[in-house]
Amino acid sequence: MPLSYAIDFGTSNSLLAASDGEKIISAIPIDPLSHDQTVMRTLLYFPSQKRVFYGAEALKGYNENPGEGRLIRSIKKHLPFRSFIGTWIEDRPMNLEDLIGLFLAELRHRGNNYFGQDVTRLVLGRPARFAEDDGDDLYAQSRLEIAAKKAGFTEIEFVPEPIAAACEFRTTLKNEKIVFVADFGGGTSDFTVMKMKPGLFQPSDVLAIGGVARAGDALDSSVMRERLSSYFGADIRFQIPFSTNILKMPLHLMEKICSPADVSLLMKRDVMEFLRNIEKWAVKPEERAKIQRLFTLVEDQLGFPIFEKIEGAKRELSQSNTGNVMFDYPGIQLNEKIEKEEFEKYIEPSVETILKALDETMKKSGISFSQVDVVCCTGGTARVPKIKEAIEKRFGKDKLQEHRVFHSVVEGLAHRAKEIFK
Repeated sequence: MPLSYAIDFGTSNSLLAASDGEKIISAIPIDPLSHDQTVMRTLLYFPSQKRVFYGAEALKGYNENPGEGRLIRSIKKHLPFRSFIGTWIEDRPMNLEDLIGLFLAELRHRGNNYFGQDVTRLVLGRPARFAEDDGDDLYAQSRLEIAAKKAGFTEIEFVPEPIAAACEFRTTLKNEKIVFVADFGGGTSDFTVMKMKPGLFQPSDVLAIGGVARAGDALDSSVMRERLSSYFGADIRFQIPFSTNILKMPLHLMEKICSPADVSLLMKRDVMEFLRNIEKWAVKPEERAKIQRLFTLVEDQLGFPIFEKIEGAKRELSQSNTGNVMFDYPGIQLNEKIEKEEFEKYIEPSVETILKALDETMKKSGISFSQVDVVCCTGGTARVPKIKEAIEKRFGKDKLQEHRVFHSVVEGLAHRAKEIFK
């Protein structure tokens, strides 16, 4: 039987599984340099405009050549934003569909080598909601479909990731149950309420789908915004020559520092020229040192490794009362100890937004929290105590099941591929 692929294209990580219409093939090894070879980091590194590396090899090349080339991460996050057309790799323009298409084509190439087949059929995961606006949500999916076609796929079916995450649970069921699925990724938090019973999936099983474009990356951004951004000039004051007004650093520029996907956008020539003027116009001499750190952060492309340290501290805070952000680089020395109480204060706005989307999904379903039989959680953000405790409070601790962090979605997509491409 010809194969069909199942791809979980994530903001942070991606996986590939398959089906031949009769059985599924679990996530295959697609990244030989990764600790878990079935998981490829969603990274592209361009040492030049004509060469590109992926996953762990991209990270290796970036670390071995600091400040050179271009590292692209979190590209999935930009899909619903009409204002984001693409970027430049040196003097080569590349739109977002091209970048994602390159990555999906590499996954397809590695899958084809593994199976010895040219596979063109695909079940592709997508968030429950790319964006709150329906038009933006459809626009994001259409861009992802274009990217998949650029990668060489000709038959493409989309499946919401939370529905896929629950598929492996379905295989263990003997009786019908009401299940709430929470899939916390890097860029989105997705929720589904559905009836689950033995047998094939039916669209009518889904009682409600919801979600919001806030998840793990948003929590990391909160730490940067509230604790670290002033170190890079977020609170700097400056005075334009011949003006009596004291101005502050523009908020939209500082917000880019606080986004792991957007920090590299500060490299634009007009933005860097503006920042150099701010350096000259700084009210206090010591504030110029902050701008110098910002230049180092942007020009040496240190956003990725710094956010890696922030994410590490977040994981520490999921298991203990303190986390540390330590980063040592010429011109930038960070050694910040973050207490759990501080961290929870930083992330509170994002957590409230996520929980509001959860509650709205339950309301749309017409099902009460007490009527839910099982709660399936997947994704690393599900382990953040403030979120985990809120879910336990709503549904009851005894109903929670934490599925495999990375593999639940792609396994479920493979099950759907088996059903769709028989």
